[in-house]
Amino acid sequence: MLASLPQAVVVLEPGLTIASLNPAAEQFFGQSARRLVGTSLRDIVSISDRRLLDRLGDSETPVSAREIVVQLKGKGARRIDINVAPIADTPGWQVLTIHDHSATDALGDDSGGPDNAVLRGPEIMAHEIKNPLAGIRGAAQLLARRIDDRDRALTDLITGEVDRIAGLIERMQKLSGRTTPPVEACNLHEAARRAIDVLDAANGEKPRRFRLVEEFDPSLPPVLGSPDGLVQVMINLLSNAAEACQDAEDPRVIIRTRFASGLQLQTGDASAPLRLPIEVRVSDNGPGIDPAMREHIFEPFVTTKKSGQGLGLPLVRKLVRDMNGRITHERNEESGLTHFRIHLPLAREPRGRARRKSA
Repeated sequence: MLASLPQAVVVLEPGLTIASLNPAAEQFFGQSARRLVGTSLRDIVSISDRRLLDRLGDSETPVSAREIVVQLKGKGARRIDINVAPIADTPGWQVLTIHDHSATDALGDDSGGPDNAVLRGPEIMAHEIKNPLAGIRGAAQLLARRIDDRDRALTDLITGEVDRIAGLIERMQKLSGRTTPPVEACNLHEAARRAIDVLDAANGEKPRRFRLVEEFDPSLPPVLGSPDGLVQVMINLLSNAAEACQDAEDPRVIIRTRFASGLQLQTGDASAPLRLPIEVRVSDNGPGIDPAMREHIFEPFVTTKKSGQGLGLPLVRKLVRDMNGRITHERNEESGLTHFRIHLPLAREPRGRARRKSA
């Protein structure tokens, strides 16, 4: 998986010593892994910002920095973005990702970048994942024959989710290219409630640890999107919100849908802008994201969770963009709420305008 990523990825053991790195990192440093493993990062990368150096030395704190200028041993100055995150359950170890602007600026926005980095790994593992999924589906079908109608809804949920995940994997295999999956008319509220059912089923018979508030506008027309993609987006956002507010005195997650006229997406051709008038908002009353991390939460491997991998929100953004939508994040300190807003086009938009040609 690491070998397939276009971003440079370096695993650091305690003391910022290089433990391993992928081929993109070898290319970035201009040296082989054999020569770099066991070397201190400080010996090959010179960073003038003392505060950043100090934060890198704190192996328990995630760090993100954009467009900083560093000096590479034997290669001169580079302008890069870096993200460093602790490795779960491995004290002192960190994972470092590097985006080299000098290597990608000339290629344009769609030639590489975070979205492709997120999805190349699942592309490689697709075959291995599909095999156990087929076994789970078959077991659920056999179980459905032995239980009464009252419990059959759970086995139907299992087979439905297996089919949805298998479909997402097939889409991920194609997402590293420029083509986007087909879109169709979708009921936003059905997708939201399906996501809620999945999360409740995953929790078993345990009661929810948070209060779920639904503020749905029943008059909303269908949106243009992917039914499975919408369910996956809602699952990610709802599970993140539930986890974020779990320590609040009155943990609360709010799902709200509404018209939000005025937001438009300028496509790459000369046609009129694509309107995005439907908004779905997922909010929680947790403490919010560290202000230093808020600009980077949609980037791969950026996470504030000790057990997190930093891939959930980048995948959400990719799925939303494939539906010609947009996702934003904001923190309202006055209300104590964190909001994730998704804006989507109407299903009745002419299909010629519904196809995004540039992000």
